[in-house]
Amino acid sequence: MEKKQETSSLFPAIYVSLYAIQLSVYNIMKQRSFVQFLAVTLIALIFISISGCNSLSSQSPLPIGSSRNPSAPGAAIFVSRQAPVMLSMLMNPDRLSLGNTATDLEKLKTGFLANTGLNYKEDIQPWLGEEITLAVTTLDIDRDPENGKQLGYLIALATNEPAHSRQFVELFFSKKAIAGANILSELYKGVKVIYDNSHPEKGLLSGAAVGNKFVLFANDPKVLRDAINNVQAAELNLSSDSKYQQATKQIPSRAAVVAFLNLPKVGKWQGLNLENATYDNEILALVLNPQGLLAETTFLAAADQETLPPPASLSDATGVLQYIPDTAAVVISGLNLSSLNNTNLAQLWKQIVTAISASHNQGSVLSLQSFTDLEKRWGINLADDIFSWVQGEYSIGLLPGKKQENPDWIFIAEKTPDATVGISHLDSIAADKGFSISSLNLGEQKLAVWTELTTSTKKSSKAANDESITLTAKVRGLHTTLGKYEVFSNSIEAINQVLKAQENSLADNRNFQNSIAAIPQDNHGYVYIDWTKSQDILQQQLPILKLLKLVGKPFFTNLRSLTISSYDSEQNLLKAGMFVKFDSSKSLEKIQGNN
Repeated sequence: MEKKQETSSLFPAIYVSLYAIQLSVYNIMKQRSFVQFLAVTLIALIFISISGCNSLSSQSPLPIGSSRNPSAPGAAIFVSRQAPVMLSMLMNPDRLSLGNTATDLEKLKTGFLANTGLNYKEDIQPWLGEEITLAVTTLDIDRDPENGKQLGYLIALATNEPAHSRQFVELFFSKKAIAGANILSELYKGVKVIYDNSHPEKGLLSGAAVGNKFVLFANDPKVLRDAINNVQAAELNLSSDSKYQQATKQIPSRAAVVAFLNLPKVGKWQGLNLENATYDNEILALVLNPQGLLAETTFLAAADQETLPPPASLSDATGVLQYIPDTAAVVISGLNLSSLNNTNLAQLWKQIVTAISASHNQGSVLSLQSFTDLEKRWGINLADDIFSWVQGEYSIGLLPGKKQENPDWIFIAEKTPDATVGISHLDSIAADKGFSISSLNLGEQKLAVWTELTTSTKKSSKAANDESITLTAKVRGLHTTLGKYEVFSNSIEAINQVLKAQENSLADNRNFQNSIAAIPQDNHGYVYIDWTKSQDILQQQLPILKLLKLVGKPFFTNLRSLTISSYDSEQNLLKAGMFVKFDSSKSLEKIQGNN
């Protein structure tokens, strides 16, 4: 297990954000009440909006490229500081009805109001404001575990027209009453709370117009009463929590979506081991731009936990990447692998591994079979035999081969005095394994090749002793020096691509250049994923992707690439970003088709 933790720490912090939200989405989708359906609608709306953001132009009504710095979600005053998750969309969905998103949005609005007798354009559009917030407010509404646990859900819709929104709440429940529902109402602390008491065992759909800014829906009137209490007793609500206030300072300008997670509560909800976690809160923000989407997450350390320093920052973002061919499906690059295990990034990854390994149904989600197979095949410990001597730049690349599940790989490390000793040590390990070490010229480039000789026999006639013996040499690894770097690989074909990479390198690839431009240049390295080339490979390594693709189908349909990095070194914070680029050519075809 220790080997896996050290190897896996190459992957930045953004993964845990996606995993935590994915678990929340999956849990919500299993529910049946109207409020849970509202939750799924909001999540689907977010997926649709971000998957279409690349088609936006300078005429777009979205606040792309503006200097607007939105405040934290206003609905936080209704949410308890003990709430596991709060997810907010900070713009009106009508501002997203552009290009390839328009049809999907109209379908979503129609489905949202199915069987309610309401019309979106007539009943909701006139008053809906610039925020839609979903919160899982409590893990058990009545706090009585003996009668089972029922999650509390709260939806807050911002209103620009208080009178119209109040009429909407009355109209919504009156139509249900006409259809035969048992509708009750009460006045709670000056707020009229209306709820459907037809089937208490299935939940009590509740609604209220609170003040002049929000309309609330919940799956139980108690959730609404608690929300009203949170407003009137400020010390109870999330907006007054010091950790939340610290987190909201990290929200980037022009954020379209913001999610705040109380990680110990999420862990308790999902059966994850997050006791004594180093990082106990997280905020995730999505920012749209004409090139794609930037997802930025910040983890906040618990007050009683000591954090390790961040990884080394790169001074040259693309030096080693000049040797990575642009055909690579997955690339990881950074600086100083030898110290990586003593950084806050490795500290967070260890927390993720520990948490997810405790889950009954997600124990294998972080399995990285390629690294495990490599260790077994070579008889090495990656952390001790390779990572320990890499003190300069490094890059790891997976190249699509004939068999996607077994891609070729390349590893490039800057040569230092320690690296020279480490490379000689690897040659010694190869010799101890019985591999022959020989030289081979590939063009003018001299390679050191590790080969394993095997024999096979085959009878050449019916005679008992008439056999032919075949000698086969299998390449188990090879390495060569290019400039100030040493290049390792498992195949001659991959090395040949590296030798030709300076003609078509990843560093000069326009898609990659546009992607890293969205990420702060003072960072700790990159994970670059070309989705069209890597999805089959990644699904073999990370089975969770199959579920994510199902939940976020609009998002993955036009996905082109993901570029991930960690950055910033503020004490007790760990910040990471993921830039998602979409296929603009597909979007252009859809827009032209609509016109």
